[in-house]
Amino acid sequence: MLTTQRDLRDRGVPYLLLDRFQALFNGVVYRHRDSSLGDSVAVCLPEDLYLLHLSQKLTARIQGHDRIVNARNTVRGINARRGDGTFGERIPNTTAVVLPGFAVGRGLIATVEIGTEVKILAKAMIKQIDRVIGDLIKQVAHFRRAGGNPICVGIVGVNYASEYTSYERNAVWPTDGKEYKHPIQEAAEAERRLIAQASSVFDEFLILRFRARNEPPFPFAWIDHNALQLDYAAALTRVLREYDRRF
Repeated sequence: MLTTQRDLRDRGVPYLLLDRFQALFNGVVYRHRDSSLGDSVAVCLPEDLYLLHLSQKLTARIQGHDRIVNARNTVRGINARRGDGTFGERIPNTTAVVLPGFAVGRGLIATVEIGTEVKILAKAMIKQIDRVIGDLIKQVAHFRRAGGNPICVGIVGVNYASEYTSYERNAVWPTDGKEYKHPIQEAAEAERRLIAQASSVFDEFLILRFRARNEPPFPFAWIDHNALQLDYAAALTRVLREYDRRF
């Protein structure tokens, strides 16, 4: 079950996106080929923006359901690659659905005002880093195909665990530190390349550093949770200020 902002307030947890990312690994098997997982993280960013109430413009538009999250992550009439999270103007005369415990409506959008792309590097990072960087860069171009000047946010989880096990159907693939590198052996280089080659195309680019072995009992830990919350809060604040300026 997806945690909601109401749940977080009851538990004293400030940010839905970080909580949702943690839930991908904490106590459960993470399966990297499930594309819906990135979507479930990205859709939380507008919720966190709303909860800060730093933009009267954004708050009023969300409350009036004029601005919503696109349920299909596409823009009507625009041929572009789907992003993990798209937030923009609701198509006139269509209905926005608000799920229990959430504030931001969901439905069909005509424009993209905030586009979020989420990637997760859990293992075999250097093997896939060029593809991941290419996908990130291309996604920004696709966000902009709808016209306007969307705020583009990139979020990449990088695993720093000492070991890792992946699962594909009935196959189990543990890292061995040799042919299959442990995450900790590749994380720093992967992060360096992400920042050097992909970060500049986004308005905001955030690395989520974590440790997850993906083995029973499936523990999860942030590298520095306090620092991450500060970095995320600062990025949210800048997105809201930029939103007021652009829209």
